Amino acid sequence: MNIPRRRFLQLAAGAAALPAATRIAFADTYPTRPVHLVAGFAAGSASDINARLVGQWLSERLGQPFIIDNRVGAGGNIASEFVVRAPADGYTLLYASTAIAINETLYAGKLSFNAQKDLAPVASVVRTPVVMEVNRDLPVKTVPEFIAYAKANPGKVNMATIGVGSLQHLCGEYFKMITGINMVPVHYRGAAQAIPDLIAGRVQVMFDIAVSSLPYINSGQLRVLAVATPTPHELLPGVPTISESVPGFEAGGWQGVCAPSKTPPEIIDRLNREINAVLADAKLKARLVELGGQPSPGTPADFGKFIASETDKWGKVVRQAGLKSD
Repeated sequence: MNIPRRRFLQLAAGAAALPAATRIAFADTYPTRPVHLVAGFAAGSASDINARLVGQWLSERLGQPFIIDNRVGAGGNIASEFVVRAPADGYTLLYASTAIAINETLYAGKLSFNAQKDLAPVASVVRTPVVMEVNRDLPVKTVPEFIAYAKANPGKVNMATIGVGSLQHLCGEYFKMITGINMVPVHYRGAAQAIPDLIAGRVQVMFDIAVSSLPYINSGQLRVLAVATPTPHELLPGVPTISESVPGFEAGGWQGVCAPSKTPPEIIDRLNREINAVLADAKLKARLVELGGQPSPGTPADFGKFIASETDKWGKVVRQAGLKSD
């Protein structure tokens, strides 16, 4: 049977369009069953609360449960690997954090995946400020005074962290790199163990996520010297930025959503639109700010570039500090 050339081209074009049309239709109906949002941190933590808030709103918008699946361990790598190995169908997502940018270098040679290659950025959710705080009996009230004190007392300034390679640890190492001072890291299991020792004076300084320390700062039990955001933060009115005294110093935590790398782009775009819509809601935004975060909507490409820049930044700190995972 001979088919006229024009008709043949029309049929061929229609056939080529079928997969795309199917994918678009799939995205329009997605999700048709529960979605698992896998998190690498413990239930009840600030990040877990944020994940549950976002998951709840996505459930309401999309009509299917977004189940928070806490898979704790190995600095978040257990959760990341679980998602990397999951079907790329939009039903298993990672609630990612700063850890995926740190771990690529910290766990170099020990990971069975590469976060930047094996995970697809979906949407940035929130940024969390870091504060530089000291024991209130330390005779310093500003960052320059702290630097001068540390230089005059080498080896006598102990810095609390919540573990080797944690954001709190790397912020301190980053500060040491830029300023040339010496601080001795003292590692704790978490902020709940570190902060009492900081208050008691057993350690002198800590770079911590603001929300963990705000109650102690507000009560006067700790003295905040500065915030590590590029501009002053609304949670800490009147508190200067570290970069005012140490040019170029900027650090903070962040959270967002990633998917297995081969997830259809239509699904990623759908999720990105919905997450950005959730972040635009005044009530949710107010709640995230109350929990110490700043909503950070954007495109998947924006989030991907940010993850790459964070991976490069913290990789340099890890290498210069000579850090390795246990």
